[in-house]
Amino acid sequence: MKRQSVYAMLLVISAGYARLAAATDLPPEVYAPETSINGVGKGWYLRGDLGYSGWSKPGNPNYTAISAGGVNLGNTTFDSTRFDDHFTFGGGVGYQFTDMIRADVTADMFNTDVTGSSKLGVNCAGQPAGTTCGVDHASSLRGIEVLGNVYADLGTYSGITPYLGGGLGATHVQWDTMKSQPYCIAGAAACNATASPAVNNSGLDNWRFTYAIAAGMSYDITNTMKLDLGYRYTKVSGGESFTFNTTENGQGFNGVKGSDDGFSRHEIRAGIRVNTW
Repeated sequence: MKRQSVYAMLLVISAGYARLAAATDLPPEVYAPETSINGVGKGWYLRGDLGYSGWSKPGNPNYTAISAGGVNLGNTTFDSTRFDDHFTFGGGVGYQFTDMIRADVTADMFNTDVTGSSKLGVNCAGQPAGTTCGVDHASSLRGIEVLGNVYADLGTYSGITPYLGGGLGATHVQWDTMKSQPYCIAGAAACNATASPAVNNSGLDNWRFTYAIAAGMSYDITNTMKLDLGYRYTKVSGGESFTFNTTENGQGFNGVKGSDDGFSRHEIRAGIRVNTW
């Protein structure tokens, strides 16, 4: 009886050693909880954004130059142009279709001062022959940019999701009054002290085709809130900018006096996205 008990105990111990040996032959278990395809569900989200477009390229404004005597001097392009006030702000609403594809509609607003200069091939009014005339221009424009955007989220790593995107839409551009101040440039003769009067031309507004390319990353602040940091290149097509004034109308000029061939912006953006599902 005792001998049978000893045999049974030996069988149990042998089975235990066999299981332990089998377990030691298995490869180590890999655990990577921080990596996923994306980890978000389908649904709606809201967004708000701020941008800084310190790398703006003006669209070479041009206009029909007219001498003091009402002579058409032809089309004249600004020799230099500069945009100031580079900040934008806006918001939008979007939908997450899959872990990797989402889309939104955004509206951004911006306001910028525009300065430039040009040179005419004649002398300014009241200035002697042998001088030429330059013109300093100053205006501002306001824009409302509406875009439909599509993004590809490229996977989430430790809460960070890189993405690529692009958008198409339109921008409503409103030019303010263009103020043009002639100044004398000395040449074969010296300029006198007579100041030429400034010329004002009313601004125009129009809708313009716009496209954008974007890249960036989002960071999961909470399960429903993301910090979005990115870069966006935006190109706004050209259009009409300002009209002839009353004096020029009396000289036989009517309609559009100036236009631009569009402008582009390289923009750094930061925003918040909030899931609403």
